[in-house]
Amino acid sequence: MAEAPRILLEHHLKKLKLPTVLREYEKLARQCATEGLDHVQFLARLVEMETIDRERRLVERRIRQARFPVVKQLESFDFKAIPSLNKMLVLDLARGDYIDRRENAILLGPSGVGKTHIALALGLAACQKGLAVRFTTASQFVHEMIEARDEKRLLRLQDQLARVSLLIVDELGYVPLSQTGSELLFDIFSRRYENGATIVTSNLPFQEWTSVFASERLTGALLDRITHHVHILEMNGESYRLKQSRSRRRPPSE
Repeated sequence: MAEAPRILLEHHLKKLKLPTVLREYEKLARQCATEGLDHVQFLARLVEMETIDRERRLVERRIRQARFPVVKQLESFDFKAIPSLNKMLVLDLARGDYIDRRENAILLGPSGVGKTHIALALGLAACQKGLAVRFTTASQFVHEMIEARDEKRLLRLQDQLARVSLLIVDELGYVPLSQTGSELLFDIFSRRYENGATIVTSNLPFQEWTSVFASERLTGALLDRITHHVHILEMNGESYRLKQSRSRRRPPSE
């Protein structure tokens, strides 16, 4: 290709924001010429490459925006270690239909059984479908909202959180909340009620949630909303971390 047309083509590709086409068109053109493919087949392959790469970049951007502490997949979760967990329900949730229906999921169980792993994996599955996800712990969440309130940007933050397709609130119950924190968290759950899907993980059964929130009235109102359209995953078993610690301390068999 002559230099002037090449420069013009690459200028247009940059302006149209087609980085994969820009990167691959020459190599693919030579390959298609070798295979005897016509210009339509060449363009079809090139556009397909751009589409696939664009979808990959979208997923990566969604994962960054979700603020996952780590990326976890269901494939790496040991379902056999937690026999109380409904594996079929987890796999069904990974399809994401509950998000379209604006339903919730609550993962209950003691520390170390993999609640966060499952929540992260479901969040990743949602990102892979191009959905907006936000992950946070309950204590971080409350701190962020109090900070936003003090800086007079709480309404904007609440609107952003209300719009995400899937909100994941991890570790509810590990730290008691103040009256202000309880009310702020209740407000977010209320805004998302029947408007967006929410995943909550907690080490406490429902009857003990009053120890987290500032009042029984608030706890009852929150549970009424969050459990109306809900999938409950009970994860009762021994801590993964405790098992690993024991295995490291165990002397090798003779």
